[in-house]
Amino acid sequence: MIVFLRSFIFNIAFNGWTLFCAFLFLPVLVLPRIYVVRIAKIWIYGVVFICEHILGLHINIVGEEKFLTSPVIFASKHQSTWETIIFHYFLKDPSIVLKRDLVWIPFFGWYLKKLRMVPLSRSKKKGVRDLRNLLTAADKAIAEGRPIVIFPEGTRSKPGQPSTYHSGVASLYLHLNIPVIPIAHNSGLFWPRRGFFKYPGCITFELLEPIQPGLSRQAFMRTLETKIETKTTELIDKGTPHVKKP
Repeated sequence: MIVFLRSFIFNIAFNGWTLFCAFLFLPVLVLPRIYVVRIAKIWIYGVVFICEHILGLHINIVGEEKFLTSPVIFASKHQSTWETIIFHYFLKDPSIVLKRDLVWIPFFGWYLKKLRMVPLSRSKKKGVRDLRNLLTAADKAIAEGRPIVIFPEGTRSKPGQPSTYHSGVASLYLHLNIPVIPIAHNSGLFWPRRGFFKYPGCITFELLEPIQPGLSRQAFMRTLETKIETKTTELIDKGTPHVKKP
């Protein structure tokens, strides 16, 4: 019952705060982009406050100093909505690779466009064009001093569920010739995908040792997946027992 009440209040607070910010800051969309970056910070600070004080969900960062690495690509495990939000909390102005469908969401998508995120479609027909757009956007982001964030799996997976790593991250790695920092976490134990229930506890978010330039595409993908999945399995095994694992 306590978990239900916390989840109920959290969902109302989270969605209410998001809608409030979306409407309140609409005039900012006509201003220079830097102002939208600042209001994104206001929104995420509110989300973190709601997580901590209503849900009882906290963050344990391991390797936080790696956020200062530049230029860099952050390649993160993808288990929930939580990690798509939290990068704005720790990074000044990340360039995040995300699903194209998100930019068509009223209000929310307008902010994503203004923030100059990198939308990708899931259509195989648009694969070559999307890759070209990805590399062009990546070049521009790095030139502006913005870190790149990508979720190699492309979609969220349940804790412990096998997933496929897509090669877009390898294209970035080879094209930009900069380090990739793998990130493992266990957010899916506390903020499940497509789930009403959210759970109190502490998400461990760990930045692993960078993969330096110089590997082949195959060697890079093998190294990245091994690093992320090995550490993620370890973090899930140390997570809370109230979530059933497959």
